[in-house]
Amino acid sequence: MRIVQARDGGLARLRLAGGELSAHAAHAVACAALRCGSGVIEITNRANLQLRGIRDDAHAELVDIALAAGLGPQAEGGDDLRNVMLSPLASKATRRVAADIVSGMQRDASLQALSPKFALQVDGGERLAMLDHPHDVWLSALDGGARYAFGFAGSMPHRANDAPAHGSIARDDAVTFVVTVLRAFVALASQEEHRMRDLLARVDVARFLDALTFDPLCDTWRRAPADASLRLGAHSMPEGSASYVGGQAPLGRIDAATLDALADLASTHGDGRLMMTPWQSVLLPGVAFEHAEHVLQRLHALGLVVNASDPFARIIACAGSSGCAKSHADTKADAHRLAPLLPAHTEAHVSGCERSCAAARPVEATLIAVSHARYDVHVDARPVARNLSIEEAAAWLARSQPDA
Repeated sequence: MRIVQARDGGLARLRLAGGELSAHAAHAVACAALRCGSGVIEITNRANLQLRGIRDDAHAELVDIALAAGLGPQAEGGDDLRNVMLSPLASKATRRVAADIVSGMQRDASLQALSPKFALQVDGGERLAMLDHPHDVWLSALDGGARYAFGFAGSMPHRANDAPAHGSIARDDAVTFVVTVLRAFVALASQEEHRMRDLLARVDVARFLDALTFDPLCDTWRRAPADASLRLGAHSMPEGSASYVGGQAPLGRIDAATLDALADLASTHGDGRLMMTPWQSVLLPGVAFEHAEHVLQRLHALGLVVNASDPFARIIACAGSSGCAKSHADTKADAHRLAPLLPAHTEAHVSGCERSCAAARPVEATLIAVSHARYDVHVDARPVARNLSIEEAAAWLARSQPDA
């Protein structure tokens, strides 16, 4: 398990298989957060968990709790080889393909040379899916999952002007293909080239593809659109047998008591699982239709956002100066000040520095801290206003609305 030092203590990263956390494991994580750290739990933008404030003398205990809960890797040194993102509503078949890929990666010791940030996505074509995160390698289901389109160093094409897929492979070849791609990356990449985009900036993609076996795919293929609003509220499961209920943790954080309560809800009214999402939200699948409204009310009572109109459904923020030495401002506190002022339909990212760690995808408006409680405003990645207070930034965003 990777535990890195932050301003507020150790930061422990728990990788989940496709965002899935059993109720039993959730109780164990809540216990670990209290016994070993500050009790603060973060849902990440890759549908994993982070525990903050881990004490120096509690690392071994935390690892023991995680392993006992089944949250460890399959092979020693394989923890970082589990960066595979799925839809929170991925089918059993899609999860099986992803699990087989992760197993194949962990069996190959040479792949431990990959950066912990090296990321993959396996997509089954679900309506609820994150399509804007760039990935080093992505696969997207074709022909009902019999084949997969694939691409490198970006997101799967779902808009007219997106770069096309590189080709397609049969589902049965997915593990061999991905492992071959990763071995080729490790063999070709320099010590400074940690991500696929770094390598392909030097090595032409056509040259990289020459070493692979695959089938062509029409340049006009586009992945069907997704609807991120489906992460919130109560909806029918894809197979229609029950509901799922979703809520978003404001600014990606919950405490141990909230996670315990969510685990209890999953056990009593769901199918015993919590699904973390790349929007820093959580879904409870398998809820009987007649219990969906009650579960939704419980999520709201626990402080989770259940409606897309809520400003906290549209704000993300990094750890800020309370947790990161590189941050110029207390972004969490400033995001709370921004929320009631945020114009409707505007999505905002509050970042403590230029690294923009909290956003793995493009965000319409980004506030980058330049000093305590002062921000530069960027819209569509372009600087548009300098050194504003939160209130001034909110007013600027309101004036920039088309109907303002």
